[in-house]
Amino acid sequence: MAARVQPLSQGHATGADRRADDLRRRNVPKDQRNGLAAYTSLEVDDKKTKEKASSIWSTLDEYEFLIAPLIFTFLAFFTRMWKIGLSPIVTWDEAHFGKFGSHYLKREFYFDVHPPLGKMLVGLSGYLANYNGSFEFKSGETYPEDVNYTFMRVFNATFGALCVPVAYYTARELNFKRPTVWLITMMVLFENSYTTISRFILLDSMLLFFTLTTVLCWSRFHRLQKESFSPEWGFWLMLTGISIGCVCSVKWVGLFCTALVGLYTAEDLWNKFGDLKMPKTDLAMHVGFRVFGLILLPLVVYMFSFWLHFLILENSGPGDAQMSSLFQANLRGTEVGKDSPLEIAYGSRATLKNMGYGGGLLHSHVQTYPEGSTQQQVTCYHHKDANNDWFFYPNRSQPEFDNDAPIRYVANGDVLRLIHAQTGRNLHSHQVAAPVTKADWEVSCYGNTTVGDTKDHWTVEVVRDAASSDYSKLRTLTTAFRLKHIDLGCYLRAGNVNLPQWGFKQIEVTCVKENRPGDVYTHWNVESHWNEKLPAGDPGSYKSPFFRDFLHLNVAMMTSNNALVPDPDKQDDLASQFWQWPILHVGLRMCGWDDNIVKYFLLGNPAVYWGSTASLGVFGLMVLWYLIRWQRGYAELTPADIDQIHYSGLYPVIGWFLHYLPFVAMARVTYVHHYYPALYFAILTCGFCLDWATRGLRKSVQWGLYAVLYAVIIGLFWTFRAICFGMEGSNLQWSHLKWFDSWRITD
Repeated sequence: MAARVQPLSQGHATGADRRADDLRRRNVPKDQRNGLAAYTSLEVDDKKTKEKASSIWSTLDEYEFLIAPLIFTFLAFFTRMWKIGLSPIVTWDEAHFGKFGSHYLKREFYFDVHPPLGKMLVGLSGYLANYNGSFEFKSGETYPEDVNYTFMRVFNATFGALCVPVAYYTARELNFKRPTVWLITMMVLFENSYTTISRFILLDSMLLFFTLTTVLCWSRFHRLQKESFSPEWGFWLMLTGISIGCVCSVKWVGLFCTALVGLYTAEDLWNKFGDLKMPKTDLAMHVGFRVFGLILLPLVVYMFSFWLHFLILENSGPGDAQMSSLFQANLRGTEVGKDSPLEIAYGSRATLKNMGYGGGLLHSHVQTYPEGSTQQQVTCYHHKDANNDWFFYPNRSQPEFDNDAPIRYVANGDVLRLIHAQTGRNLHSHQVAAPVTKADWEVSCYGNTTVGDTKDHWTVEVVRDAASSDYSKLRTLTTAFRLKHIDLGCYLRAGNVNLPQWGFKQIEVTCVKENRPGDVYTHWNVESHWNEKLPAGDPGSYKSPFFRDFLHLNVAMMTSNNALVPDPDKQDDLASQFWQWPILHVGLRMCGWDDNIVKYFLLGNPAVYWGSTASLGVFGLMVLWYLIRWQRGYAELTPADIDQIHYSGLYPVIGWFLHYLPFVAMARVTYVHHYYPALYFAILTCGFCLDWATRGLRKSVQWGLYAVLYAVIIGLFWTFRAICFGMEGSNLQWSHLKWFDSWRITD
């Protein structure tokens, strides 16, 4: 008879005595589990621990998009603000932008080549710091105790620190892998030049911030292309436009960022135009939304910054002469138009303002032209000066001017002379080519009240009057008129052409042969007027239109910016050439280099600079490689791959070229910080190249490779940290940082 097999469910090993369990457990406490139970408990605990750890990592992974940027932002604020108040002196361009901030606090009108938004923000930082605007911000001067310069620097540094999370989210929107996102963020975070430039009262941190926000908004908008006309799509489109307006309102370099978005928009609309399945109403809506969001909205933001600029600066200041006479007359405390007689008479002394955009005051001085007639120079000058004064005199065919004779007013159509008050010479023109604009005739000062000829005669032609429909007389401020030369038939003109150094870079005045009544550069008005025989008037009661003031100031900014050319007679040790920037050939000393001064040297992180510059060439070779293979019939790229190369690779490269090439062709003086917006696009290109090159590697290999890159970038930032946080004592302590002779970290 077969033996009955014990069921396995009893849990006993074969051949074991069931009673042995009791024997083995005889001296074991009742509450203690047996060995099998204990082992099982350990397994369960270990499993729970692993599940818990897995849960933690899963949570960290899930919320990485919040945790990582918070950590990076904390580090950004630390690097931008650590020891930020160490140097108590006015450093580098703080002398300019701190002074402009003071003008806002005193509400004095000033002139600068940059739009006003960034400088208004500097003024806001001073207001929040309880600064009253009385400090002059002279370069190298020690800040007084009542100027909280540390707070003002912290305010500016905030913009620099916020660039880091913006770079992080931009890299995510460009569809890069997490290691690449972190790399791009670290390249911005640990870029020494970005750190240093953000720590002072300058515009560059604001310019970088709004440049980065524009790229972020554009990249997010592109990701939403399949959700056209949704609220989120419209929101990011509008944010892109606002960001464009802001970056252009800080510096005109923002126009290059505008061009990048413009190219993308043109391509996008062209593709939609070719989509025959798209309803025409949808196409029209796409065009309309973009016109509003990317053209009108940025323009409104830009113009609004100027409206605030004019609203705040209500008092007369050092920049008055750049504006129209009517604008100046409405400033508080101005002398323009104050107590000036309303109507011009013979014998009146006056200043003549050119009404062209950015026009100056008709001016002469004892210096002569070095060539041509070699007679006394006539120019336009933008500052108040006694050499701007002229007398209205009758022409030579009329009796000599008699101060005791009855008053005779200057009328429309009169032929008269203008005599320079300081030198007594006549405004004159002749058939000699102008010094710069060779197609026009030269204008000079010649002779005196008794010596001269008919080439001193000019006909008054009234164009319009802002205060009256009666064009029969000349009125202070309100009458626009032209001066036609009797003998030559040409018109007195002052375009925005600067004379060479022998003319002190002042505006060239010529006699233009073409009769173009609408040419505002041939229009003049009387700005200030003195005549003891005439009663005082109030010509300043008439307002200047905002749009005209807006255009006038922008053209004046453009003219002055074009005049910032290198002076061959002076050596500028701070200036640099465009070719030196991508290869980190030079840096910039931001202050004096004495041992008792805290020294700062504007130099980039070598790994960031050289890596990003090399990636531009790598990207070009990569595109060439795929083009050749495509031509040979290889179809290895999917539409998604091509899209990634196009928008995440090509557009950053285009952004770099748009921000870099203008400085290649630009005649104005250039410095290393002009490269910083272009550097950001090179960083994005570097991220793309690495992201693309490592896409086929295992995740562990990717992280290992990127970890090395992280270490190099952080290590070099730490190595060069002293140039950011301040070098105290002898500069020879940092001779180990002078890798090249062109890096003037030490003497």
